[in-house]
Amino acid sequence: MKFGLFGGARSSGEGAVGDSLGYRKYIDYVLCAEELGYHSVFVVEHHFTGVGQLSASLNFLSYLAGRTQKIRLGTAVVVLPWHNPVLLAEQVATLDLLSNGRFDFGVGKGYRPPEFSGFSIPIEEATERFDETMAFLRKAWAASERFSHHGKRWHFDNIIIEPRPTQQPHPPLWMGAGSFESIRRAAQGGFNLLLDQIAPIDLTIERVAAYKAELQRLHRPYLRGTVGASRALQIIRTEAEREQAYALRSKVLQAIGGLARGPGAERYQNIGSHADPNLASEESALLGTPDEIIARLRKLESGGVDYVLLVDPTGSKEALRTFADEIMPQFPDAPAGARLEAPAHP
Repeated sequence: MKFGLFGGARSSGEGAVGDSLGYRKYIDYVLCAEELGYHSVFVVEHHFTGVGQLSASLNFLSYLAGRTQKIRLGTAVVVLPWHNPVLLAEQVATLDLLSNGRFDFGVGKGYRPPEFSGFSIPIEEATERFDETMAFLRKAWAASERFSHHGKRWHFDNIIIEPRPTQQPHPPLWMGAGSFESIRRAAQGGFNLLLDQIAPIDLTIERVAAYKAELQRLHRPYLRGTVGASRALQIIRTEAEREQAYALRSKVLQAIGGLARGPGAERYQNIGSHADPNLASEESALLGTPDEIIARLRKLESGGVDYVLLVDPTGSKEALRTFADEIMPQFPDAPAGARLEAPAHP
């Protein structure tokens, strides 16, 4: 099993907002994780929140590329409908070059109405804009000569993308998905899969199985480490710490849900896209003693989950070390790129 980090940074202050920490604290946190042998870090992209959530994720990761040597750097996710595809292709290729091929490109359509409104882009156009931008990016990175593109939203003549990505034909592509329909689309489109931190273990296992089943239907092998399941992490030692951890978990979920819903929203819609504060249970988080966390990871592992992305709202380096020393050794990683047969049914 591989272990990475998931979350983000915010520009104002050093405390936590949702799952985000201050920039400097988060950078130090990532550097500590690299020293301890964590595999990756995936960061979010959000805009217009009023709480300073990370907006320029590629810029942020470019800085991290210069501060790190081994840890993989990923986006979770860049929302394609908001970006000029030529500039995005160049920025991604540059980051892949600067990181010496350590970049994982997570993409999505977006789901927060206030963000689409802020960009003056109708949220109803999200799918078509995503599809056109993704098709352009694949074409641009594969082109060895100048080319032109004329789509519904974008028109470019006689261009070539520079520099070339270090990873060919492009960095690994990841898609955030929650519904079974979107999970199957991710498999069909050749994307690795990013799963949220909210879903209970059983639902997470069902989603992984659905992804593997769709790959099998397409006669494609499943490669270990191509599904990243996010899990909130809070290590506790006493019952008093447990009570505090539950309170913080509920607060974090409320903050995430409030930002996801936007002004005027009255309630959460579903756990696939919005956080429910009632899900602050052990079943939806790695919240507990090391032994309790190991037991939950065993359940995930038995259900085919082999890559877990940790979300610690406190940004505790002590928790990182405890996890690395007491929990990670219980889950030795398989060889990179090891193939598994997908199950016949989800």
